[in-house]
Amino acid sequence: MAMSAIEKLRKPQEAKIVQPLPARVAHWAPPGGSMVISTPSEIDELVRTIPKGKLATVNTLREALARRHGTSIACPVTTGIFLNIAARAAAEIEEMGGKRVTPWWRVLKSDGTLNPKMPGGIAEQKKRLRDEGHSVVAKGKSSFTVTGFDTKLARLS
Repeated sequence: MAMSAIEKLRKPQEAKIVQPLPARVAHWAPPGGSMVISTPSEIDELVRTIPKGKLATVNTLREALARRHGTSIACPVTTGIFLNIAARAAAEIEEMGGKRVTPWWRVLKSDGTLNPKMPGGIAEQKKRLRDEGHSVVAKGKSSFTVTGFDTKLARLS
């Protein structure tokens, strides 16, 4: 049977530092750079620090993770995957009656758009952001963004 998102989130893991970078991803960092592969629980903890009224992007999460671990970058692939696990775990906790969950809806894609892969898709993220007072507007044919999102980014550490 597949693991629930809560089980994946709670699975004991440690972040890994990769150096030197494999040739296939070496272009992601400066020459001689290093990369952290975080964990779902660390991503969850970081997202929980985003206060109401503030936002983050996947890139601001990655920058904070790289600073924490003293690396050049944080892996963009696993950061996105682990953010999704944290969001789905929050949705599972809400389904069980939990009230104070990880505010995954405050994390936008790197270009500031809403993420259709999050629980409930764009409609749910849009609703939650509007409930917190953000103005969500169309960006192109099928994307949405928060007005002035770049001025509302939280300082993550």
